[in-house]
Amino acid sequence: MKRYFYLSLLFVGLSFFQTSNAQVSVSINIGSQPLWGPVGYDYVRYYYLPEMDVYYDVSNRRYTYYHGNRWITKSKLPTRYRHYDVYRTYKVVLNESSPWRYHSRHRSSYGRYAHNHSQVILRDSHRDHYHDRYGGRRDDKYYKKSHRKYDKDSRKHGRKKHDD
Repeated sequence: MKRYFYLSLLFVGLSFFQTSNAQVSVSINIGSQPLWGPVGYDYVRYYYLPEMDVYYDVSNRRYTYYHGNRWITKSKLPTRYRHYDVYRTYKVVLNESSPWRYHSRHRSSYGRYAHNHSQVILRDSHRDHYHDRYGGRRDDKYYKKSHRKYDKDSRKHGRKKHDD
């Protein structure tokens, strides 16, 4: 009888034990970045679009813009932004929570990029894998001034510079 009692205690005791599952969470949102996002960033929380004066939340895929006297967050932009092309406009990466609280600072710091259309975006990065984050080509022989093959006068006429 003692044997059955101890076996039942053992089974009851074992039923309380559970295996622990170790989980590691890494927050890299490479797959969730929009195709119009700039190349060169592993993690992005928000984009600030200075030309439109709008913030884009990458993880929730929502825009935040000023309307009336308050900030509105929606999944789509209103029609007043229809003439802007998010693929061409400059994007500033911001990794802070609620960046619109510091909007005046962002506007003064990044407003000069409003009509800059030289940023390489993710959609176009598969065509040329050698762009750096500033739009330059790293594999280009003529990337640095010291490696230019043509001087100013010969470039006008399409001739190579000779070192004779």
